[in-house]
Amino acid sequence: MNESSRKELPVLAWLLGVFAVLYYLPVEAARFRGAVLEALILAKWYAREHVLLCLVPAFFIAGAIGVFVSQNAVMKYFGPQARKWLSYSVASVSGTILAVCSCTVLPLFGGIYLRGAGLGPAVAFLYSGPAINVLAIVLTARVLGWQLGVARAVGAIVFSVVIGLLMHVIFLKEERAKAAQPREVFLGEEDQPERPLWQVALYFFSMVGILVFANWGRPLEEAGLWFAIFRSKWLITSLFALLFGLCLWRFFAVKFWQVALAALPAVLLGVFWPGAPGIAFTVGAIGLTVLTFFGGGELKDWRDQTWGFAKQILPLLFMGVLAAGFFLGSPDSQDAGIIPNVWIQALVGDSPARIVDLLGGANASVPGWLAAIWPLWTNFFASITGALMYFATLTEVPILRGLLDSGMGQGPALALLLAGPALSLPNMLVINSILGPKKTLTFIGLVVIMATLSGLLFGAWMSQITPLVNQPYGIAL
Repeated sequence: MNESSRKELPVLAWLLGVFAVLYYLPVEAARFRGAVLEALILAKWYAREHVLLCLVPAFFIAGAIGVFVSQNAVMKYFGPQARKWLSYSVASVSGTILAVCSCTVLPLFGGIYLRGAGLGPAVAFLYSGPAINVLAIVLTARVLGWQLGVARAVGAIVFSVVIGLLMHVIFLKEERAKAAQPREVFLGEEDQPERPLWQVALYFFSMVGILVFANWGRPLEEAGLWFAIFRSKWLITSLFALLFGLCLWRFFAVKFWQVALAALPAVLLGVFWPGAPGIAFTVGAIGLTVLTFFGGGELKDWRDQTWGFAKQILPLLFMGVLAAGFFLGSPDSQDAGIIPNVWIQALVGDSPARIVDLLGGANASVPGWLAAIWPLWTNFFASITGALMYFATLTEVPILRGLLDSGMGQGPALALLLAGPALSLPNMLVINSILGPKKTLTFIGLVVIMATLSGLLFGAWMSQITPLVNQPYGIAL
């Protein structure tokens, strides 16, 4: 066989593989059709609920990090030579102010990591960003019990620091080599004018405010502070947008009439069509994009950085969302994924009796070895399942409430809470494109192992105190 023929073998293998998949595709099966439909439903829901309100602001913030934040500042607080207590402290609590999901945090993570942040602090930020926002912790405590709420908050902060430190130690040689390399000059850095830190901080504060309040979720109870904020979220978002426009005008040499003209269509839509704030938000984002073509070199660099992140991340995210919907269904589905919900519920229950019934028929006896390893298995399976599923911000709580009502143990519940919001199949694909397969698999493995161990310990503790508590899931706040 000559060289040209050998080069064609991979092409032939791909063609044969695709042919075999299409030939045996179970299109006549109702569950397969439902899973395909569920993948499209999840992709549509994701496009409507998360791309415009979550990802677009996140992309702009990530692009701004690459242009308006000096690399010296990133290296000072997050670089390999930064003080560990400072970098990990900041990274581990970042999620308390960022109401973002496992996908929305990716552009922000990419921005600080590619800007020169050390692997450990960047990974700590990557984990903590979607894991510990305040509203999610409060909702967990109210719906699932104060024990799970406290365990989630403490576990997420500890996880982010420990996983970041372990990643730093495991890849210490690469981190030292990275620190020794000469500083790379990023797009626009040579021409970037010096400006006071408070101006840059106020600029980012306005953008983060837009991201947080535009995505403020509806609380379960229509009363109290959280609901008051929810009712006023678009007014608050508008105030942050006004501050953002003032920053562009005063700090970045954009003419006032240009800012006003870019914002005018969104303002008119918000005033005369208040029932569709998402449309006004989208028009505002388009106006900002147009403004970057006329605002000078800095805004052009900002646009290029933002577009670079969007090109890298969006295709992988949508591929992952389709896959997650196909295998596990959407958050609102009722047993619509290719994997039946009854199997997931049976595999995370307090007892192996249910899975034994499914495999061996009713009244089948539970083997002793299975009962012995069951706590380890349920926590490990919950961690794996949570790592693969996609949870939008706050959606993990009602999903977990349903699983607890179906017999899920308290330990696996915590394992899913610690692994689920911070990881997802779409999230893994994008992390791989930034860190590479070795670091990505290590990060995923550390999250799964630590979530499993935490679930085991928490489940054992709950089994000791549950008889002392009247309510089955703890004392409601």
